[in-house]
Amino acid sequence: MEAACPTRCAFYLRVSLDQTGEQLAVQRQRRDCQHIAEQRDWKVIGEFTDNSISASDKRRGRPGYDALVAAFAAGEFDALVCWDLDRLTRQPRQLEDWIEAAEDRSLLLVTANGEADLSTDGGRLFARMKAAVARSEVERKAARQRSAALQRSQRGKPPLGVRLTGYTPHGEVVEHEAMIIKEMFERFAAGDSLRSLAAWLTQSGVPTRRGRPWNPSSVRSLLTNPRFAARAVYQGAATGGSGTWMPLVDEDTFDDVQARLADPRRKTQHGTDRKHLGAGLYLCDVCGEAVQSWSGNRYRCRNGCLTRSQRSIDALVTATIRARLARPDLADLITPEESDQARQVGQQLKRLLARLARIEDDYDRGDIDGRRYKVATAKVQAELADAQRVQARLSTGSGAATTLLAADPVAAFDSAPLMIRRTVIEALCVVRLTLAPRGRKAFDPDSVRIAWRGQADDRMDHRVTPSV
Repeated sequence: MEAACPTRCAFYLRVSLDQTGEQLAVQRQRRDCQHIAEQRDWKVIGEFTDNSISASDKRRGRPGYDALVAAFAAGEFDALVCWDLDRLTRQPRQLEDWIEAAEDRSLLLVTANGEADLSTDGGRLFARMKAAVARSEVERKAARQRSAALQRSQRGKPPLGVRLTGYTPHGEVVEHEAMIIKEMFERFAAGDSLRSLAAWLTQSGVPTRRGRPWNPSSVRSLLTNPRFAARAVYQGAATGGSGTWMPLVDEDTFDDVQARLADPRRKTQHGTDRKHLGAGLYLCDVCGEAVQSWSGNRYRCRNGCLTRSQRSIDALVTATIRARLARPDLADLITPEESDQARQVGQQLKRLLARLARIEDDYDRGDIDGRRYKVATAKVQAELADAQRVQARLSTGSGAATTLLAADPVAAFDSAPLMIRRTVIEALCVVRLTLAPRGRKAFDPDSVRIAWRGQADDRMDHRVTPSV
């Protein structure tokens, strides 16, 4: 007589959360399942594992479970061994599939705790009751978690879970990540696209949180996160309340970025990243239209009025801007915006400057000592710096304001990306190109007219004209 073929069995091993990544729980499950197979003299044809994957959310894929289902459908095993039914599934619908397999195809399903016997009506009843109880526990846990998350949001606390780039899980700032986030907002507000930001992050070697390549979608997800402006969130959306953590970007910059992301014109204009300093920025002095980049490193008026070489013009404009940024009266070029907020900021600046003068007078008269003078001055100067930043942003935009208010504006301009350098130029002046003099091959600086914003005349300020 031929020996009977041994029962072919498979193991399914799963743990919801493996904090260490060492798969110790999976190893314990494998040991118990192996003991059952040896006791019954079953042949193990393979094991299917999902380590640190929950079975509570039916929308979340389980690669090991999916492979197990496919292997059974292909007839690769006759018995299934798992540590417990809730390791196999927490979904009543999935459990019914395995019950049907036991009834229609005589699947043997064994658990290490000895509770499962789907070949009997009592065993099936027990399995269904256990699955229902497990599902109820999942739903109660989810309700508790939602309630706790809402309470944290109402208290202005950061949500628990995966930490946000730039912060620790408890909301403290991670400085090197925070600098990257701030620059992302500044560059996008200055005109960079999502695609160019993704390329910049990749070229800079900045890793994503999950180790995947940067793409426009991953950049956008960061730029739309209200937590960077210290806004309380619940289920990913701002609640209207304020968070207790330190913001990485001010609220106005965040709102400006959201407005630009929502602008339908940006969505329909592909490939608009600027590659040349003056393209779309310098004006033709003949017709007033913005010049465009042209072949051979040239600028050309779209109406055909003139065509000029880029290199000498860009060098002159850059050197002129650098010279102007180096002057101590740089703030005089920041033209205040005519709005209620701008007027309020202007009045605040006057009050703060007057308060500084009074503190100076009090110290000179001996009404306050050196310690009180130092403390009072530091407080007012901090408020003054905040007000100046707001005024600069209102007048020039967040990208230019960052450069103009830097400790070294020239160095900040030199190290800034192209779009921010363009924003600084646009904030400070208007550049017009005239026709090059006939019969003259050498570059003529007078053919580039630079008018500082806020000045009445339309001529270059020769006091800062560099030698080129």
